[in-house]
Amino acid sequence: MIARLILLSVVFVSSSTMLQAGDWLHWRGPHDLGIAEPGQSPPTKFSDSENVVWKTSVPGRGHSSPILVGDKVVLTTADKEKQTQSVLCFDRKTGKSLWTTVVNTGGLPPEIHSKNTHASPTVACDGKQLFALFNNNNSVQLAALDLNGKLLWKKQGPFTPQQFKFGFGPSPLLYGDLVILAAEYEQGYIIALRKKNGAIAWKIDRPQISFSSPIVAKLAGRDQMLISGLSKVCSYDPQSGKLLWSVDGPALATCGTLVWLGDTVFASGGYPEKETIAVKADGSGKILWRQPVKCYEQSLVAADGFVYAVSDDGIAYCWNAVTGQEMWKQRLGGGSVSSSPTLVGDSIYLFNERGKCFVFKANPQKFELVAENQLGDEAFASPSFCEDQMFMRTADSSSGTRLETLYCIGQ
Repeated sequence: MIARLILLSVVFVSSSTMLQAGDWLHWRGPHDLGIAEPGQSPPTKFSDSENVVWKTSVPGRGHSSPILVGDKVVLTTADKEKQTQSVLCFDRKTGKSLWTTVVNTGGLPPEIHSKNTHASPTVACDGKQLFALFNNNNSVQLAALDLNGKLLWKKQGPFTPQQFKFGFGPSPLLYGDLVILAAEYEQGYIIALRKKNGAIAWKIDRPQISFSSPIVAKLAGRDQMLISGLSKVCSYDPQSGKLLWSVDGPALATCGTLVWLGDTVFASGGYPEKETIAVKADGSGKILWRQPVKCYEQSLVAADGFVYAVSDDGIAYCWNAVTGQEMWKQRLGGGSVSSSPTLVGDSIYLFNERGKCFVFKANPQKFELVAENQLGDEAFASPSFCEDQMFMRTADSSSGTRLETLYCIGQ
């Protein structure tokens, strides 16, 4: 798994980029759980002018989270006027633009949700290749690039939802020599492609609308590819796509990515149902607990025996991971939330849609607010952390024109 690679202090790859311990190579970070490598102390107080190492303009519009690959920061963007979808790379130390690769010109879907973009999935990297996912021309399109931005190959499959034309959001998952992606709609599927050339390794039907990204975890003694949505939590063999087990819940449509502790999986959603559940991942079908709380857009954080969540309307929760007992809940205020919480040390960083970042302790005994910060006036991506720094993309419309900015926050 990619997470194992980052345990090495330095890894050399063919493009001369060096991976660093704790690099944030894909959605939800080094251990796929929204948890940064231990020992980090990024600033808890920051603003557009405080504790800013650098900031740089990002053209277009996108919700993909920045990934950190050695000395590079990579994300995607889309320009509706120019009808382009692109992968962007910046220097991690300075914020200088290193390269831009236009993957598509034309073909942007005319109908998407007002909160979505044409560049929402987060890029994934195995240290040698970048994998970017776009919705274009009635298809989902996976592009493989090298670390210098050269397009290596591009593959596409159908994506033609009829009932809910909200656009696309799931991020690609890397497993061994495979890139796995979910495209769930009326004729939907999950498909695994070979990293080398995009050849199909396996494909399974998922014929209903949902928006979650798949994830792989080693649970109950085996690797399991997990995904919620379609009114079930499902586990598949990531090598073959074979169904291992499924249980009912939490909702037909979900957006968040599953998390786990021990051999227990936690999922939340969604539409039209409203529920968070804990499931034993041993194939027994045992649901350990349920909470009538909906985290539709956001993923959860599970650590040290507790689950932390923030609902769409900005209420933070802490539950006992074993029993589901509510330890506390707290309304954060200030607007709706689409970004996912991220745990760094003993603090959780959470942005709301208005660009306000709440930093609070991962403390099951009580809600303990550390700081409130503001970056721009719009935030839908989730932050990435490495070497005591936070990387985050936000937007600001205070000038009358919406402008996106990528920040490196540190001391």
